[in-house]
Amino acid sequence: MVAMSQMHNEREDCRIALILVLALFVVVASGTVLAQGEPSVVVNWEKKTLNRTVPTLQAVVNPMLRRGSPIHDAAFEALRRLGADYVRYAFWLPYPKLAVAELRPPDATQTYWDFQYMDPLVEDFLRVSAGHSSVMSFSTIPQWLFPTPQPVVYPDDPNQVIWNYSQGTQLPDVKALGDYYARLASWYTQGGFTDELGKFHASGHHYDIGYWEVFNEIDGEHDTTPQQYVERYDAVSQAVLKVAPAMKFVGLALSEPSDAPRTFAYFLDPKNHRPGVPLDYISFHVYATPSGDQTLEDWQYTFFNQASAFVSVAGYILQIRDQLSPSTKVMVNEAGSILSGDMVQGEPGHIEKPIPPAYWNLSGALYAYLYIELAKLGVDTVGESQLVGYPSQFPSVAMIDWTTGKPNARFTVLELIKNNFGPGDDLSATLVRSNGSLAESDAIEAQAFTREGHRKLLLVNQRNREVTVELPKECLGARIQTIGGVSPDTVTQNVGDAKVRLMPFSVSVVLLKD
Repeated sequence: MVAMSQMHNEREDCRIALILVLALFVVVASGTVLAQGEPSVVVNWEKKTLNRTVPTLQAVVNPMLRRGSPIHDAAFEALRRLGADYVRYAFWLPYPKLAVAELRPPDATQTYWDFQYMDPLVEDFLRVSAGHSSVMSFSTIPQWLFPTPQPVVYPDDPNQVIWNYSQGTQLPDVKALGDYYARLASWYTQGGFTDELGKFHASGHHYDIGYWEVFNEIDGEHDTTPQQYVERYDAVSQAVLKVAPAMKFVGLALSEPSDAPRTFAYFLDPKNHRPGVPLDYISFHVYATPSGDQTLEDWQYTFFNQASAFVSVAGYILQIRDQLSPSTKVMVNEAGSILSGDMVQGEPGHIEKPIPPAYWNLSGALYAYLYIELAKLGVDTVGESQLVGYPSQFPSVAMIDWTTGKPNARFTVLELIKNNFGPGDDLSATLVRSNGSLAESDAIEAQAFTREGHRKLLLVNQRNREVTVELPKECLGARIQTIGGVSPDTVTQNVGDAKVRLMPFSVSVVLLKD
């Protein structure tokens, strides 16, 4: 009986100990949960660096920008209203009659210059860009300068797309290449040019074009080596300078900068160029691209992971620049996202999939993230790509609706950033504290700016869900402008509480009461 009584007491002691352990676990766990708060933004307004980064965009020539297009007027009006500097205007290869001014080589009796399609596109763009610097990119080289086994046939219809116009790899007459671009520059800046047979062609154009980009994505066109590109860049820049001595030049325009450290190093080394050739700017591109089996719920992670990797690449490129040609400035002049379907748009039987409405806000948030991170690196321009896209012409890069001409969230986010931030601002040290909630803090990108004594905070929600964030106490009473959810419209509210709920895929500007 005594033994049984002892056993009963031992069991009771174990039961009580187990209860105490479980109770302690509940207390500790509850304390951990209670310790997890919303992420908070912390700003040291006194620790600052100078912002030099221009928010801008690129427009690519295509039939929707031609006069008579149903969205022509709306597209150019959006561009005029934005009023951005360093807009890149690209005459790209899919539409040879729109992009090339001399589609046939001269013969013994005549030349074949034809500006009937190019002129209206240039005139309309420069009209709405008056008072702002522009980067002209006549990137498509006349194909006849490259020998090919068979002549390359292009459509007679200027609106018909062709993806294989740029053929050939060897360019034997580099002087003829330079002369083509010199005449093109003279047509638009000097009122005309003298052709290969000595005949003068009058244009009446005397535009003040300040920036000229030499070709586009050379790592994907004509299999161009770094040595070939430098030879061609030198020929073009020196020829154009003879007719437009104040012109600044943008080089490289690489599509895959992470694969091209040797190209950057070769181009940026002045010893590889002819004497006196300017190295004013380099440019390169970034697009977040999901795999074909991903959905919107995956894109929200893929886009920002790829963007983060690109920022590291950009930092490395800037180090190469600093070592070899520190005065050369840097443009990221194609920044955005491309859905996987756009990459196979030229294949037979391709069917366009509907784009989810939230995609436009996600892509706008991606641009805001890139603007913040590249501004911290000191990149000179960040250009969102592109003004007009549509089915058969990269619809997922569009910044305006291709049926109505109304700006989507990609455009309105750029407009919000351009109207609030830019060169001359101070970038203040900014961090997001997790406060035990890593999933929420990882969703937030934040950067504080000061412009002419007025403090502002740029917030980006990278996730397709609402996220609560605690703002600095000085933000109480501030005004907050937000674009998010599935809308391109700006919603304005007052900050009545230190904690604010950010809409899914939102970009917000907090304007402090200074």
